[in-house]
Amino acid sequence: MTEREQRIRELEEVSRRLEPDAGERARMRDAVVEYSEDFLRHIDELRAFETDRSAVEQLRETPIRERGREIDELLPLLRRAVDTPGLNPASGGHLAYIPGGGLYPSALGDYLAAVTNRYAGIQFTGPGAVEMENMLLDWMAELVGYPGEAGGNLTSGGSIANLVAVVTAREDRDLDPESYGDAVVYVSEQTHHCVDKALRIAGLGDSVRRVVPVDDRYRMDPDALEEAVEGDRRSGLLPWMVVGSAGTTDVGAVDPLEAIGDVADRQGLWFHVDAAYGGFFALCESCRELLAGMGRSDSVVLDPHKGLFLPYGSGAVLVKDRAALHRAHHYRADYMQDIQQAEAGRVESPAELSPELTKHFRGLRLWLPLLLHGVEPFRAALEEKRLLARRFRERARERGFQVGPEPELSVAAVRWMPESGADPDAFNEALVEAVREDGRVFLSSTTLDGRFVIRMAALAFRTHVETVDLALEILCEEARELEETGLPAA
Repeated sequence: MTEREQRIRELEEVSRRLEPDAGERARMRDAVVEYSEDFLRHIDELRAFETDRSAVEQLRETPIRERGREIDELLPLLRRAVDTPGLNPASGGHLAYIPGGGLYPSALGDYLAAVTNRYAGIQFTGPGAVEMENMLLDWMAELVGYPGEAGGNLTSGGSIANLVAVVTAREDRDLDPESYGDAVVYVSEQTHHCVDKALRIAGLGDSVRRVVPVDDRYRMDPDALEEAVEGDRRSGLLPWMVVGSAGTTDVGAVDPLEAIGDVADRQGLWFHVDAAYGGFFALCESCRELLAGMGRSDSVVLDPHKGLFLPYGSGAVLVKDRAALHRAHHYRADYMQDIQQAEAGRVESPAELSPELTKHFRGLRLWLPLLLHGVEPFRAALEEKRLLARRFRERARERGFQVGPEPELSVAAVRWMPESGADPDAFNEALVEAVREDGRVFLSSTTLDGRFVIRMAALAFRTHVETVDLALEILCEEARELEETGLPAA
C-alpha cells in the first residue's frame, strides 16, 4: 500500500464517525424523541416568555472542539440555553406579533426531508419533490383565485417571497435603472416593512414611496390611491406598483382589494398583495368575500408558517403569469447543461422561479399535515382565532379598556386609560412589560395614530378560549397594580 493509500484509509476511518450505525442512531433518536415528548407533555405549563437570559452564556462556554460530546450532555444545554429563555413560540400563550406554528407532523416531515436529503430545486434530480411542491402551490393558487397558468415558489417566509414578487414586477415592467428614481410604489402606513426592504435589495431604494391615506379601520383608500396615481403621472413620474395588504401586522386590516384591483387595471399598475398573515383565512366561509380580491392581483404572498401553523421557514409567493416569474429568475450554467437539456420544454424547475438554487425540501412539512389532517381542522382553527380576537376585544371594552377597530382577522388592539392621570403611553408600555414579566402569556405593542397600544394576536394553533381569557385577566390584574403603585402624572 502506498503512502497516499495509507493516508486515505486513515482519513476514512475517522470520517466514518459521521455515519453512526443503527444502534448509535437509535440511541440518539430515542434521546431526542424523549426530549421533544417531554417538551410537549409540559407545553401548557411552560412560560410563554422568560426574561432571564443568563443561561444563554453557556453556549459560549461549551465551544466546538476537536472531539465530540455525548447527546446526553447537549440536550440539557439546549433546554437551558435555547428552549427556555425569551419567547416560547410553541406556546398557546404566544399572543404577540403574528404567532408562528409548529405542527408535529411538520416536524416529522422535516425529519424525513433532512434524512433523505431530497433536493427540491430541479425536476431532473428531484421530480417527486418538485411535483409535490408544485401541487401545493397549485392548491394555494386556487385558494387565492388565480388561473391555471399561475406560478409560484415555496420560500423561507414572507420577506423573501415579497422580494421575489418585487423583482418579478420590476422585470415584467422593464424598468430601466435610470428610471428607478421616478418609479412610484403605492403603499399605506400599514404596509409591512419587508416590502421597503425588498425594494432596497432589488435596487429600487431610490424609488418613490407614496403613502396612501387609510380609513378609520386602517385600510387603504382606493379613491385617494387613484388621485395620487393621476397626480404623479401629471408630474412626470412613473406610477408602477401598488401593494395591498390582506392582514396587516398592526391590526389585521384587509385593504379593499377589489377596489384597488380596479384602480390598478385602469392605471396600469402591477398589483401586489401581501397576504402573508391573512391569506389562508380564505379557507373560512366568513372571510371569503373579504379576501376575494386577492385574485385580482398580479402577485401575492402567503405564509404557511402563519395561517397554516407550520414551523418557521415556510413562505410562498404566487404570480398570476408564470412566464413573468420565469423571465425574472431563469439562469444558464455550463456545468448544469445536462439538467437544462433534460428539462427542455417542461414546466420550469423551482430554481428558475426564485433566487434560490440550493433549495431545502420545504414541501414535505406542508404536504404531510395537510394530507394527514385534511383541510377541515385548519379551517376550524382559523375561524376559532378570528372569534377569539373579537371575544377579547369585547371583554376588554367591558373591563374599561379603550379598543381599536373590530378585528377583521385575529388581531385586537386595546389601551388602558389610567385613572391616576399618568401618561397613557408610559402606562401602557409599563403594562405590557408587566405582562411579559408575568410570563404566562406574551403580548406585544404597536403605535396607532401616535398612541401606544397593546396588541393581542391569536394565531397559534394551541391558543384557545382559556388562553385569551387568561391574557385579559393578567392585563386587568397588572393594570390595577400599576394604578395602585402609580406612575408619574402626565
